[in-house]
Amino acid sequence: MQRDYYEVLAVSRTAGEEEIKRAYRKLAMQYHPDRNPGNAEAEQKFKEAAEAYDVLRDPEKRARYDRFGHAGVQGGGAGGFGSAEDIFAHFSDIFGDFFGFSSASRGPRAMAGADLRYNLSISFKQAAKGDEITLSLPKRVACKDCNGSGAARDSKVETCRHCNGSGQIRRSQGFFQIAMPCNACQGTGQIITRPCPRCKGEGIVAEVRELVVRVPAGVDTGTRLRVRGEGEPGVHGGPPGDLYVVLTVEPDRRFQREGQNLLCTQEITFVQAALGHRAEVPGLDGSLSLEIPRGVQSGAILRLSGEGLPFPGRNQRGDLLVEIKVLTPTRLSEKQIELLREFEKAGEEKPMEKVKRAAKKIKKAMGMD
Repeated sequence: MQRDYYEVLAVSRTAGEEEIKRAYRKLAMQYHPDRNPGNAEAEQKFKEAAEAYDVLRDPEKRARYDRFGHAGVQGGGAGGFGSAEDIFAHFSDIFGDFFGFSSASRGPRAMAGADLRYNLSISFKQAAKGDEITLSLPKRVACKDCNGSGAARDSKVETCRHCNGSGQIRRSQGFFQIAMPCNACQGTGQIITRPCPRCKGEGIVAEVRELVVRVPAGVDTGTRLRVRGEGEPGVHGGPPGDLYVVLTVEPDRRFQREGQNLLCTQEITFVQAALGHRAEVPGLDGSLSLEIPRGVQSGAILRLSGEGLPFPGRNQRGDLLVEIKVLTPTRLSEKQIELLREFEKAGEEKPMEKVKRAAKKIKKAMGMD
């Protein structure tokens, strides 16, 4: 009669994935055949633990087992393993990555290529509007002459006799067997009799490639653009890595940036501040008209909605924030001084209309009418 899988691994029915994996590793170490040579009972417990782990690590199998018991996973568990070698091959993530065990018949494992990084500096305008930029990248790519095999055309590629094509040599260390890369074939499992003259048998060559990268509108310094498949080539047939283009946006003399909002400064005279004024301020697409209200104070922030930077990938833009800076004159004529004193006196003794007339006189005297 088969034992309950949770009982085999000594875990609760609510155990998580990591707890189940730790329990299985512990039992695999305890009952490993190399640690218990000739012990049939230990080998059976080793297989039993593998069967339990095979079911409980898989959410779908585990759900069927929780509902229907062993009948729900009939033929889907690890009960068909004929030997410890089968278990090593099936659970290479456990035995290879954690213990160093490996099946000698497994062969070299395909590995994804490394990711690459490219630092790209762009102008503020390119960041604001978006752009397509052509990059010239030095890259390692699969050799076209040998299709990445490393062997010359019409030459033979032989199976390595030292590892029988597995790419690994197994060595005993105490009661463990450790799989190590074969030195004769460098872990490839194959011996090249006549190397490709272009890549010298490596299967990879260096070349400069042109790549067009689309920069979306509204990006900022630190934005990473991912270009899939443009990294280093994979190993043993593995997929290539990705290219990450990391952006640096050059500053603009007109604007300061606060996220997708832009901030600029507009200087006005104190007369314009008192009477109100219509000013032209810089925008992303040319000059913009800004209505400055009467009596505005220096340091006030006026907002032009939707005139900032676009949000990447969204039909929305930030705002343009205009900081008002009121300029105080440093040199005044005698007439201007007299008018300012009249203006001050009018503000104290006369109605507001007379104050406005005095302000207009000041504006005329300063040549701003």
